[in-house]
Amino acid sequence: MSTATQPARAFARKEQPEESRYARFGLSLPRVTLRALEKRGIYCQSGISIEHQHLAQRYVLRATECGGAVADMGRYCAYLDPEGNPVPWLQPIDSLSGNGRHAIVIAPELVRIEMLRVGRTYELAISKHSLTYLEGRTRPVIASTLLFRGRQGTLALELWKEENRRLRGSIAPVFYTAAGELRRTPERFEEAVMKTTGALCCVGCHHTHIAGPPSTIAGGCP
Repeated sequence: MSTATQPARAFARKEQPEESRYARFGLSLPRVTLRALEKRGIYCQSGISIEHQHLAQRYVLRATECGGAVADMGRYCAYLDPEGNPVPWLQPIDSLSGNGRHAIVIAPELVRIEMLRVGRTYELAISKHSLTYLEGRTRPVIASTLLFRGRQGTLALELWKEENRRLRGSIAPVFYTAAGELRRTPERFEEAVMKTTGALCCVGCHHTHIAGPPSTIAGGCP
C-alpha cells in the first residue's frame, strides 16, 4: 500500500507550522479555490507516494505531472531532480478531457514545482522531497523541505491568449517580499518555473511541460 501525501487543504495539518505544510503538501488552497478548479475541470494532484521496487530492492518516490488551465485560472504540478533537471517520465497518460494527469514520474529524490494562477496573479511553491530512514524502521518516510515560496506574483501578459502563445515558457511572474523587495527563484529552477508558468496558461492542456521520454530527457524537455 502506498504512503501518500494528501492534497493540500487550508484546514489540513493545522498543528504544523505553515512552512512545513507547504513543504510536504504543497500550496494550501482554500475550499473556494478548490471548488473553482473543480468547476472548471482542472485536476491537479500534488501528492507524492513511497513505492517499493521488488526487483531492484529499493524504495522510490512516485508523483504525477498534472494540471492545466482555462482563461481565468490555472494550476500545475511538475517535478525535477535536485539539480533542476527534468525527471524522465515512467509513462505518459493520455486523457480525453485535458487539464488532468499527463505523466507518472519515479525517482529517489524529487523537487516539486507547484503553481496556481487566478487571472494575472500567481502562487508558487518549490519543495524538495527525499527518503529518510528512522531508527528501528525498514520502510523510509518522506522528508520535505521548502525551497521557495512566492506569494501573489504578477505577470501582466495574458499568456492564455493565442497571440501570446509563443511567449509561453520564456517568462515568469515577479514575486516580492512583504517589504516590497524582489524575490528571485533559485537559479537552477528558473527555466522550469517559466515552463510551469506556460502550463498555467495552456488552455485544455493535453501534454507535459517538464517531464519527457527517458531517451530524450538528457537533451532537455521536448
